[in-house]
Amino acid sequence: MSNALQQFLKKHAELADLHDAAAVLNWDLEVHAPPKAAEQRGRQLATLSGLAHDAFVSDAMGELLGQLKEDGNLDAAQQGNVRVVAEDYAKARKLDRDFVERQSQVRTRAYGAWMAAREANDFGQYVDALEAMVALKREEADRLGYEEHPYDALMDTYEPGARTSVLRPLFEDVREQLVDFVAAIAAKPSPEGGFLEGHFPHQKQWDFGLKVLAAMGYDFDAGRQDLSTHPFTISMGPRDTRVTTRVDESNFRDMLWSCIHEGGHALYDQGLPRDHYGLPAGQAASLGIHESQSRLWENNVGRSLPFWKHWYPQLQAEFPDAFGDVALDDFYRAINTVQPSLIRTEADELTYHFHVAIRFEIEVGLIEGSLKVKDLREIWNDRYKSYLGVDVPDDKRGVLQDIHWSHGSIGYFATYSLGSFYAVQLFNAASDALPNLQADIESGQYSGLLEWMQQNVHAHGRLLTSEEICEKATGSRLDFSHFMAYAKTKYGSIYGL
Repeated sequence: MSNALQQFLKKHAELADLHDAAAVLNWDLEVHAPPKAAEQRGRQLATLSGLAHDAFVSDAMGELLGQLKEDGNLDAAQQGNVRVVAEDYAKARKLDRDFVERQSQVRTRAYGAWMAAREANDFGQYVDALEAMVALKREEADRLGYEEHPYDALMDTYEPGARTSVLRPLFEDVREQLVDFVAAIAAKPSPEGGFLEGHFPHQKQWDFGLKVLAAMGYDFDAGRQDLSTHPFTISMGPRDTRVTTRVDESNFRDMLWSCIHEGGHALYDQGLPRDHYGLPAGQAASLGIHESQSRLWENNVGRSLPFWKHWYPQLQAEFPDAFGDVALDDFYRAINTVQPSLIRTEADELTYHFHVAIRFEIEVGLIEGSLKVKDLREIWNDRYKSYLGVDVPDDKRGVLQDIHWSHGSIGYFATYSLGSFYAVQLFNAASDALPNLQADIESGQYSGLLEWMQQNVHAHGRLLTSEEICEKATGSRLDFSHFMAYAKTKYGSIYGL
């Protein structure tokens, strides 16, 4: 191994340590920290972000990359790491330390303002902090540069290569193809689901969720689950990936599928190559691929009839008053009800994409300047009425429901829909490769599916793009027809279409 490669690996391990230390502080801020800790935590995170940024964009790093590009002795993975790091380096050099530290401070302020606004159910308390965040993201887009639209620069952080000009017509196609199908479903009687609401003791829900996570293959020796306002997954390195959920004792829907969803994210992080710590080969390909893993486990597995043939008797034993007299088929239909709703994270897997489309359009408008932060409450409420036919009763269930903008994650939301579409296509390919997959799921065995994902998705890290991973794993690039065929088969059966 050359000296340049040794130095390259050492510096990236140190950078990963800084990022993972910041991740621990972020996790603590959202899970355990007292309210008055926010300002101090912001300074701590800004310091770590600044140190990591300076180390990465240093001239010494540039010199190492220059040497390694000319090194003909690197293997394929090493060449891939150098290529992707060089791309990251070129982008990061456009963001100086002052900007990175300001970004961390604005993020901490915005998160605190979002929390306070949610508590008060008043979007007005969030406006100033969100305006500062949007201004910062516009500045970031200008610094990074773009060919077509400033939003492209922000999306590229989450979904490399994504373009506004491509996603706008994609969401138009989604609406056009889904709207008639959802309308046909709405014309049918809705499944009875009152038994999903009642009293479900916190600890029993919690324990059941932990059992499901363990069965999925989540390694509790390399992770843990906690409570948070907004469920999330965070990785502090290859042996420490944590998930959070929330529990509503009056509604069974809220907690379990959050567990399964975040568990899918965590299985991806835990499945990334550990011998490439801190390097692109050991990192997630994109948020679209990350979301494909969570949505696959949540919907293609966790809301399927074979899954519940195994788990439903155990659920009935835990909650006999609610489910003891409810037939499995009735339960399955109820958990797959298609009905317009207010909350994205609680939406069914069809109308979910209308929620995403609204956020995508708002973000594009904010970044291009056609929409103003101060008008978001009215814009949000109008679009929910137009797209989903629902009246938004308050800010907490409206424009304040998502944490993402307070984190500066603008350019993120489209990846949720992309992930759902990738999920179906990947699950179809896994089903073709694993003839006994449905029987395995029916018996509560998921190791074959997890191993297939590890070999065909997780193993590539960031060395392949989302589209390349999809094509390599499934034989074709992303094709929305897979999702529509899945939707028509599943919901056609449930609703008798």
